[in-house]
Amino acid sequence: MVEAANEAVSKSETFKPRIIAFLCNWCSYAGADLAGTSRIQYSPHVHAIRVNCSSRIDPATVLKTILMGADGVLIAGCHPGVCHYKTGNLYTRRRYMMLRTLLETAGINPERVRLEWVSASEANKYAAVVDDFVKKIKELGPNPIGGL
Repeated sequence: MVEAANEAVSKSETFKPRIIAFLCNWCSYAGADLAGTSRIQYSPHVHAIRVNCSSRIDPATVLKTILMGADGVLIAGCHPGVCHYKTGNLYTRRRYMMLRTLLETAGINPERVRLEWVSASEANKYAAVVDDFVKKIKELGPNPIGGL
């Protein structure tokens, strides 16, 4: 019994999650860039992909990312009301709610996907969100689908 617990602990310590972050070009990507240039420490397990607007992330893209083996997906955009494209992030919020239901239906834990609003000046918030999401994914463990 103790050996099984020790093995579980060692696996969780060696698990390095693969998290894909789709970041809005105008706010969230700039916030991530500011975190980097400010030398704010945060988890290196997130791979950022810049998109013009968080609304460009289709639920099918997120589902495919999970099916291809990502342990988690972070979607970050401008705060509601300050979107560069006026209402893009409102579409994102609606799609995210639908996506959570779709993931549950597909048997994928919806906690593997997270939506956050991060502005260009919120480098500390970006770092905190990344660290918190990585912690959550480590608790969930590797993606059971495994990918290609």
